[in-house]
Amino acid sequence: MTPGDEHDYGERTGTRLRLPETDPYGGARRPARSSSRSLVTVVGVVVLLIAAIAFANRGGDDSGSSGTATEANKPETKSTAPTGTKPVKSKSGTIPTGYAHDAQGAQSAAANYAVALGSADMFVKDRRHAIVDTVYAPAVAAARQSALDTAYSSATFLSNIGLDKDGSAPDGQSFVSRVIPVGTKVTASDAATATVEVWYTSLFGLSGEASTNPVSESWFTTTYQLTWADNDWKVVEFQQKDGPVPVGRDQRASTADDMTKAVEEYGGFTYAR
Repeated sequence: MTPGDEHDYGERTGTRLRLPETDPYGGARRPARSSSRSLVTVVGVVVLLIAAIAFANRGGDDSGSSGTATEANKPETKSTAPTGTKPVKSKSGTIPTGYAHDAQGAQSAAANYAVALGSADMFVKDRRHAIVDTVYAPAVAAARQSALDTAYSSATFLSNIGLDKDGSAPDGQSFVSRVIPVGTKVTASDAATATVEVWYTSLFGLSGEASTNPVSESWFTTTYQLTWADNDWKVVEFQQKDGPVPVGRDQRASTADDMTKAVEEYGGFTYAR
């Protein structure tokens, strides 16, 4: 298994968006455009951002010429309220946990796990271990941990994406790795397992004037195999494929400084079906 393949272990229909978090969730890196970065594969792991709001019903008009509406036949006026199941009950560090034991909960889990597994924290050993222990099923976590440690400690792998041997960015540059889910879909589910597809875009690269690997975007769909373990949905396996990829607009790329500020100042979200 190549380092690039190991990186893919970083797992992730309409959806409801929860409030923003203070800690940003990272993203997966973009595959290399040249042979010098051929080991770079975007982490597979997020959800169409839709605010699920029920509009209030208006009361009837009692001034009509044909008669006066009575209190009994007036439509009931209700306050605006969100729909759907509350996505999470708790957190493990910065990762949302405690999902509903249904297909909706599985989608929320896949989206948030994709964000965590695609974050820059995956390049820091202690943080990576915490993420893997949280999102993977206990039965497979140890094996995934070992495989990821091998991948992320590869000097060749880190060098090809422009990072130092300890996974840090060179002086004067900022490392960007962030997954932004666009939508989720359940293709199979029962009480014990669920298969969820997460369509997402990702940002990956180094921002800074001297960067030779500037931040760029990619589009992927990752299919997660989830199992119900420890009273929560957990990742067992995944498969990743390219796209769907939208047509790019003719927009001028931002400066390295603007990109760095954006990544540092704009936090991530907790996603929910």
